[in-house]
Amino acid sequence: MTSKAEILVEALPWLARFHGATVVIKYGGNAMTEESLRERFAEDVVFLRYAGLKPVVVHGGGPQISAQLKVQGIESHFTAGLRVTTPEAMNVVRMVLTGQVNREVVGLINRHGPFAVGMSGEDARLFTAEKKYAVVEGEQVDIGQVGEIVKVDPGAVRALLDDGRIPVISSVAVGDDGEIYNVNADTAAAALAVALQAQKLIVLTDVKGLYARWPDESSLIKQLKAAELETLLPSLESGMVPKMEACLTAVQGGVPQAHVLDGREPHALLLEIFTDQGTGTMVMPS
Repeated sequence: MTSKAEILVEALPWLARFHGATVVIKYGGNAMTEESLRERFAEDVVFLRYAGLKPVVVHGGGPQISAQLKVQGIESHFTAGLRVTTPEAMNVVRMVLTGQVNREVVGLINRHGPFAVGMSGEDARLFTAEKKYAVVEGEQVDIGQVGEIVKVDPGAVRALLDDGRIPVISSVAVGDDGEIYNVNADTAAAALAVALQAQKLIVLTDVKGLYARWPDESSLIKQLKAAELETLLPSLESGMVPKMEACLTAVQGGVPQAHVLDGREPHALLLEIFTDQGTGTMVMPS
């Protein structure tokens, strides 16, 4: 029992520091597909809410999209790491992200109280995007309805937070021309964190953090500044690039701290926010 009390006491300064703070959490990967981890994630998010923080969840759903495209007989193609999104594929992306994954996350959180409200980046024009092109060997390649966020209007999200709710947002955006775009969820989470002036951006992924010499686990980088990350970016594994770019965008946009955590680690969110040791990799402004 003493050890439990010590954990609670250790959390005290962090509870005080982050009371009332907005925290944007990018949710995806294994943490989203394994049942036990999904339930723990929901518990952690509700814990943050009861602890006086204002959590916002932004999610993707790559594996679920690929599975549904396969069911519908639509092949998945990737160019320069980006999903080629035809109008047929976009219909599936929108259906899966907003109609399936979003509903599941909202439902899991709401088992613990009437907190979560689902929305997509289309709602109240939260995310406005422009068409994004892939670059292959220096040439622009058309990859369909893939977008880059150019504007964030966080008013609806702020209203939900002020009402004590937990916004759960799917990474779909709309263009000024009315076109619907598939946008990277890491990028969307970073853009929203900046627009909300969040205290933290937390990106959940399938590794423990950023490694200086991947896959040497002893080379995990616990902390680094934005300038150091900029230098490292060109040498990173392709899967880590959007996550670390999101952290860089956030801290350069005024977010004091951005983190990459292993979403497979039970309660990684709480360990990062409420313990002295933390977990994963933390990026800070230069």
